[in-house]
Amino acid sequence: MSVHTTAKPLAVALAALSLAAATLAPTAALGGAHAAAGHVVILHHSTFSPGTVAIRSGEVVTWVWAPGRVLHNVIGHTFQSRTQTHGSYALRFTHRGSFSYTCTVHAGMNGRVIVR
Repeated sequence: MSVHTTAKPLAVALAALSLAAATLAPTAALGGAHAAAGHVVILHHSTFSPGTVAIRSGEVVTWVWAPGRVLHNVIGHTFQSRTQTHGSYALRFTHRGSFSYTCTVHAGMNGRVIVR
């Protein structure tokens, strides 16, 4: 039983890391001096994990829907994803500040990106 519960989060984490690496590959392929760092937030049940992400200006945050058929979205003041049950949504933050976001499907499902 513990193998099953451990394997699923590990599979989700590996999928998220693969997606983050794929998101960064085009930046590196274009010959930039360095690829911007990527950060992954998992949408799982009714939480964003991690709930708060601290990044530098120019970095990318990728939200990844965990396996399952749970409907989610990522809605901020100046950005929004589609409402969907699977997939991902990536955004490059170019301005400093604190950017709150929510899932409008699940009351109380909130997150924040802090750009330094």
